[in-house]
Amino acid sequence: MSVSPLAGARGFVFDLDGCVWNGNQLNPGALETLAALDRAGQGIAFLTNNSRATGADVLGRLHELGVTFARHALTPLEIIGQVITERWGRSRVLVMGADEMAAVIVAAGHEVIEIERWREASVVAVGNDFDLTYERLTAACRAAARGAPLITPNVDPRLPIEGGDFLPGCGAFVSAVAVVSFAVPVVVGKPEPPLFLMALDRLGLPASAAVMVGDSLKSDIGGAVAVGMRAVLYAPDGARESAPAIAVVRSFAELARLAGLA
Repeated sequence: MSVSPLAGARGFVFDLDGCVWNGNQLNPGALETLAALDRAGQGIAFLTNNSRATGADVLGRLHELGVTFARHALTPLEIIGQVITERWGRSRVLVMGADEMAAVIVAAGHEVIEIERWREASVVAVGNDFDLTYERLTAACRAAARGAPLITPNVDPRLPIEGGDFLPGCGAFVSAVAVVSFAVPVVVGKPEPPLFLMALDRLGLPASAAVMVGDSLKSDIGGAVAVGMRAVLYAPDGARESAPAIAVVRSFAELARLAGLA
């Protein structure tokens, strides 16, 4: 009998958008597989590049959708304020993004300034901005072009929603500012290491004992492999290109079988 590539795993870290859920709907089999992993004593954490929600927000949404045993959820908003402090000290930040992102930046000790004060910005933070206006975009571009460093939760181009559809992702907004200002963004979330390492710390596991499950080759699979985790690509339509994953699954039922749960 062949040995499962997930043998010895003691914890699983799951991406959310496009993997566990699309929009406000869990993907087929997700709840059953997650519950089976929990019953089997596996540690479970959730890791999302969401630029509009904190980990507590995400946990609340998981609980509402029936994943009541969820305990660990991380987003880039957990650390964006800290990263600004570490790299540039206390800053005047022009935010092009959600109120939630502005709030965590203020909580970290920074001043968030209005777009009319763009010349005073010492940092520009860009997230997924559902209230984007041409004036907000112009202010962010001008501040970054003037030399204010550009920081972002992620550069994912799309945000998957129900029915196989999508919304423009954070990366679409960041790209617009970067192209106009010639700035190179500092990325806080996946595929950079910090959130993966925080998830491992929450689970109390070394990278070698944890498995990342996600649908993005770059953000989920590439980022996990870079910190030493095993990775499973969730690809309901099949993988369109080679991936550095130990396995590719088309469904959560297939993941359950691979993990020895079914």
